[in-house]
Amino acid sequence: QVDLPLHEKSYKWSGGKHVEVFDSTVVEVLTDQSRRLLLTRRWRNRVNDHVIICGFGSTGQSAAAELVNRGVETSSIVVVDVDADVVAQAAARGFAAVQGDASRNAVLDQAAIERARAVVVTPNRDDTAVLVTLTARKLNADVHIVTGLRERENLDLLRQGGDDEVIDSTAAVGRMLGLATEAPAAVRVLDDLIDAGAGLELDEVEPVVDGDTARVPVGATLVAVMRDGQRVSPGEADAAALRPGDRLVVLRESGSGRP
Repeated sequence: QVDLPLHEKSYKWSGGKHVEVFDSTVVEVLTDQSRRLLLTRRWRNRVNDHVIICGFGSTGQSAAAELVNRGVETSSIVVVDVDADVVAQAAARGFAAVQGDASRNAVLDQAAIERARAVVVTPNRDDTAVLVTLTARKLNADVHIVTGLRERENLDLLRQGGDDEVIDSTAAVGRMLGLATEAPAAVRVLDDLIDAGAGLELDEVEPVVDGDTARVPVGATLVAVMRDGQRVSPGEADAAALRPGDRLVVLRESGSGRP
C-alpha cells in the first residue's frame, strides 16, 4: 500500500521488485537486475569526466578506495567486471557498475568511455590488460590509462597499446620487501605516503600563480616538478623558478588543501 499521489522515487515490495516512478504519471515495474540497468542508463546520460575501473578484485577495490580517499565521488567511478556478484557488490558500495568484458567495445561504451577522464585496468592476466588497453585507447584517444602489470616482459606491449602509466606490481612488491628488510621504518613511512588520509601523503597539484610568478602551495613541501611531460628535480627547478603550467609533486598532511 502506498499513498497517493506518487512521487519520483523507488517503491519496493517483496520478491525483489520495485516500482520506479519517473514523474507523477510514468511508472515502471522492475526486477533488481533491470533496475540496475535502468540506473546505469540514467548514470550514463549525465556522467562526465569520470574514472572507469576495469576489474574489481582486490587491486581494483584498493584503487577505488584510494580514489575516494583522494576526494573522487563514488558517483564519478564506474566499475566494469565480468562477475555479476562483483558488480552487485560494487553497486552496493555506491559505484556505478557494468557487467561485461572490458575488452569489448559495447561494454566500454556502456561505461561512457568517450567521456571518461581515466581508465584503471586491473585484470588478473596481462594479456587481458593489453586487450582492455587497446580497446579503451581506440574508443578514447585522450583518456588517461593506468594499468597494473604482473609480468615485466609485457611492459612494452602495454605501452605500445596506449598505456600512460604502467605499475609493475611484482617489482613494486619486491622493492618494498627488500626495503623492509634493511630499513623497516622507511617502509612504514612510504606506506603512509601512498595511503591517502593516513598522516602524510604525496599529491600532485598546480602551483599557486600570482601574476607571472608561481609558488608552492602553503603547507606543501616540493618533491618534484613535472614540466612539459618531463620530470625536473627541485635542484634543477627550485621553488623560485616555478612556472605557471608546471605540475608539482608535493608532500603534505593528509587532507590539507583538499576541497
